[in-house]
Amino acid sequence: MKSFQKIGLGGGCHWCTEAVFQSLKGILKVEQGYIRSYEENDYFSEAVLVYFDPGQILLKDIIEIHLYTHKSTSNHSFREKYRSAIYYLEESKKQNVEHILNQLQEEFDHQLVTKPLKFQEFQSSRAALLDYYTNNPERPFCKKYINPKLDFLKEKYAKVIR
Repeated sequence: MKSFQKIGLGGGCHWCTEAVFQSLKGILKVEQGYIRSYEENDYFSEAVLVYFDPGQILLKDIIEIHLYTHKSTSNHSFREKYRSAIYYLEESKKQNVEHILNQLQEEFDHQLVTKPLKFQEFQSSRAALLDYYTNNPERPFCKKYINPKLDFLKEKYAKVIR
């Protein structure tokens, strides 16, 4: 793999998040599964690890797209399963993630619930669920939940779509 950076993203269903980021230029790899952090977030929640080339796509763009493609302002009842988070893997990245979230907050009418959290551990989904959209684009779930997100990307972020 080229020179890359890695970030964890959680928010909605990991099938959706995986499909969103697999469709972007500069994304080298997406691992779908579960991530846990520390303290009160020391339990697994659906998420992806995104490996990206910062020469092709900026972390700010990744975070922005993530915020717009899940319910980043909703503190709904499924937040344990779908924790809204940006998982930084190195302590030195925390301040940058916080800065980006603060900048992007201005674009939203409601308070973001997305938290910057320290990555602790990743656990991959079982093989049958990996590349879910790629392998199952005609499934009702994909048509109902993933296709609208991909259509949104084509409309608002056409320059970063593969």
